[in-house]
Amino acid sequence: MLDIKNLYISFKTPEGIVKAVNNVSFNLPKNESLAIVGESGSGKTQLAYSILGLLDKNAEVKGQINYQNKNILSLNENELNKIRSKKISIIFQDPMTSLNPYMKIKKQLNEIIINHNGFTNDQATNESLRILDAVKIQDSKKTINSYPHELSGGMRQRVMIGMSIICKPEIIIADEPTTSLDVTVQSQIMDLFNDIKKEFNSSIILITHNMGIVQNICSQLMVMYGGKIMELGDTNKIFKKPLHPYTKGLLDTVPKIDEDYKKLKTIKGNPINMINPPTGCIFRTRCSNPTNECKQGTTHNALIERESHHWVDQCCVNCI
Repeated sequence: MLDIKNLYISFKTPEGIVKAVNNVSFNLPKNESLAIVGESGSGKTQLAYSILGLLDKNAEVKGQINYQNKNILSLNENELNKIRSKKISIIFQDPMTSLNPYMKIKKQLNEIIINHNGFTNDQATNESLRILDAVKIQDSKKTINSYPHELSGGMRQRVMIGMSIICKPEIIIADEPTTSLDVTVQSQIMDLFNDIKKEFNSSIILITHNMGIVQNICSQLMVMYGGKIMELGDTNKIFKKPLHPYTKGLLDTVPKIDEDYKKLKTIKGNPINMINPPTGCIFRTRCSNPTNECKQGTTHNALIERESHHWVDQCCVNCI
């Protein structure tokens, strides 16, 4: 469905060149779900934006993003617009700022359907109501005539999800879809994604820093740090036996319901400076037990298949 090869993304800034994504390769099969996890600044969102050509003008992108045997990076704006929403859609991180505050929900939904499917306004309204019902908004007729600020955070997120599936895309990218939502609504949104995957046969890319929400929805898991893939494979395998110290650290930070905490666990240190990343293993400055090879070696990019369908960064094989 989607095949990304040797992707590099950098940004020219007054302080220097920010190396946001560095030699990332993976593929997304049809009807599969992939979670991309990592701390803020790990390159997750920029990777997602590159798939739809939504990067800032100061970005430089190299590599391939292949969709239906076409490299998205070589398409012009008109060709990209035929893919956006219709074939690949995205749910942005903050629905309050993603929705137009001056337009009612009906107009924002209708214009997508009219633009891509050529419906009349009445036909588009009927389809918009159907989609709002599909994302389990109880009073769809009231909601469709509301402004975004009149809705709760959970309802706004459901509207954004409705926008993403309204053209029945083959791939849905969800960028932090549960940010600022309470745990009950988070669970409802995750259940909704499972329903959407079954009903619309869409492939899903879920971008999040919350390891606690991915296991029940995503069959594949990709862990990113410093713009690189640290670990990749079947979600259940990684949760059961994480190989990379960063993955172990992320899982340790998830609070467990049967434990008492005086202090929540954290990963020591701070995310690296992507203008001047460390040499050798990119995670070595935060690793609890770096080896001499980690410190002295050159920067690694390759992944090693340590077990079947379970890959880990080459440099960290010696640390396992």
